[in-house]
Amino acid sequence: MAAEGGIELVKAVALLGAAVVAVPLFRRLGLGSVLGYLAAGLAIGPFGLALFTDPMAILHVAELGVVMFLFVIGLEMRPSHLWHLRGQIFGLGTAQISLALAALTGVGLLLGFTPVTAFIGAAGFVLTSTAIVVQLLVERGDIALPPGQKMVSVLLFEDLLIVPLLALVAFMAPAAAEAPGSRWLDIGLGVGAVAALVAAGLWLLNPLFRLLAAAKAREVMTAAALLVVLGSALLMELGGLSMAMGAFLAGVLLSESTFRHQLEADIEPFRGLLLGLFFLAVGMALDLAVVAANWLLILAAVPAMMLVKALCIYVVARLFRSRHGEALDRAVVMAQGGEFAFVLYAAAAAGGLLDGAANAQLTAIVVLSMALTPLVVLALRPLLRKAPPSMAGVDAADGLTGSVLLVGFGRFGQVVSQALLARGVDVSLIDTDIEMIQSAERFGFKVYYGDGTRLDVLHASGAASARVILVCVDDREAALRIATLARAAFPQARLLVRAWDREHALRLLAAGVDGLVRETFESALQFGEDALRLLGVEAAEAARVRALVRQRDAERFQLEIASGAFTPSSDLLYTNQPQRMRQAPLVEPRTEGRRLDLDVDSESESASASGSEAATRG
Repeated sequence: MAAEGGIELVKAVALLGAAVVAVPLFRRLGLGSVLGYLAAGLAIGPFGLALFTDPMAILHVAELGVVMFLFVIGLEMRPSHLWHLRGQIFGLGTAQISLALAALTGVGLLLGFTPVTAFIGAAGFVLTSTAIVVQLLVERGDIALPPGQKMVSVLLFEDLLIVPLLALVAFMAPAAAEAPGSRWLDIGLGVGAVAALVAAGLWLLNPLFRLLAAAKAREVMTAAALLVVLGSALLMELGGLSMAMGAFLAGVLLSESTFRHQLEADIEPFRGLLLGLFFLAVGMALDLAVVAANWLLILAAVPAMMLVKALCIYVVARLFRSRHGEALDRAVVMAQGGEFAFVLYAAAAAGGLLDGAANAQLTAIVVLSMALTPLVVLALRPLLRKAPPSMAGVDAADGLTGSVLLVGFGRFGQVVSQALLARGVDVSLIDTDIEMIQSAERFGFKVYYGDGTRLDVLHASGAASARVILVCVDDREAALRIATLARAAFPQARLLVRAWDREHALRLLAAGVDGLVRETFESALQFGEDALRLLGVEAAEAARVRALVRQRDAERFQLEIASGAFTPSSDLLYTNQPQRMRQAPLVEPRTEGRRLDLDVDSESESASASGSEAATRG
């Protein structure tokens, strides 16, 4: 018994060790984690070190990684959003699957397969790998963007499609001596399973999680999260449906729940581990003996199937008005077969529609296509460059005449502008983030496109007639360049700049700015004062300490200037003008995101102070 336990432990260590070694190596080489897992699985599988002899058993367990992946995706898909995607799911999905299925069947016939084998092989290959595509989208950060959402929509349709395909295989099977009543029973079971899951999601799951949250037992919440995922998958499997589809539906039903983020955090470690195990098992499933025995067929089939499927995807994408770059990206990323092909081929073999050789050949074709996808994406990366965002509704800065020019309309600049606009100051706003400019338009802000580091753009933005120029960009080098240009070309304007850190503040001071604000200093001081008051310190004493901290920091700042700790660049005019200097902060700031956020946030104090000073001087 101990020896058997030791052998199993060796296998577990081998799985973890292969992943730990291969994945970082492949990521360092720029090949991605998916290919690393596949290579590791091949290395320790039956045709490598032979540490495992039954990869299909591991694959069956590892499919839970795909199940959990779809549950997490479901948590991000609110029902209203899913309803909004219905046209893409059923319209785009139906067109893509229909065209690809017909074309791939033709390829199978040309390769010498029988009509039945060609159709089943095409039906399996048309089912794209959800795990690979979603993993690639996540690694690229495209999962929430419109092109990524279209791919996810098609993947969801394909997950739904496995059910009728399995029913079709059962109907075509020679052993279809199955009574018609039995097929109606299977349909009834499927409908009943979906109805039961929807009912549980609507009326049972939220009360259950509220009860568990009240118990304040973290491990029980984690167990409940796993129970929801695995229970929904099991329910769908018992109903003859896809486990992954059941988990996705459960995620959608919980997407409006207040426990959504907690569930996602609890599932994430298991999802990542099992998904890695899934890719390892796919690598193990590659039968090199079959590849060697049928190398000519497989050598022709893999590129032919991938190329034809990619071409069909591209054509459908263009018909649905996708841009060339987006259509090409979708075609390359979704050109492989998927994990549901193994399920379909196994069902066809069990029903007598595929013999052992055909099943092994088709499985090898799908596995190789999955392994080649990361390499193909990497090779075609230069052709898949993202198209520049649309300039629709965005006006370039030209002929602006505001008394204040504000450069950079991120979160910091937005708060600054509120102080100015509240006093009726005529402000010209420029930025280079097209998405933010388009979003700001919806909130009633007119922001012009303009790069403040260019002198001609500053002229077009009205810097020559502006009384005050506010530099609110979150790029330290860009802020320094804008300040240098503005100080030299527009001496009539007072110059107030958002500083990044102490060194940046010193460099800005050397550039001759009229004022600078460390972007998080005032909010950090306020935070410290509030902390003292929560500890019971009197309000007056807390305010005195705050003033003392500000004074000491300003003194340190002056000492750094006097001691020559900062040496200005040769192209900057050094002006030691302490009266122009705002206070320097004690804490290091963090880079701001690009998201439009018109609410007052943690930087509001310092940004408001900046805006108030600009309004006063203006």
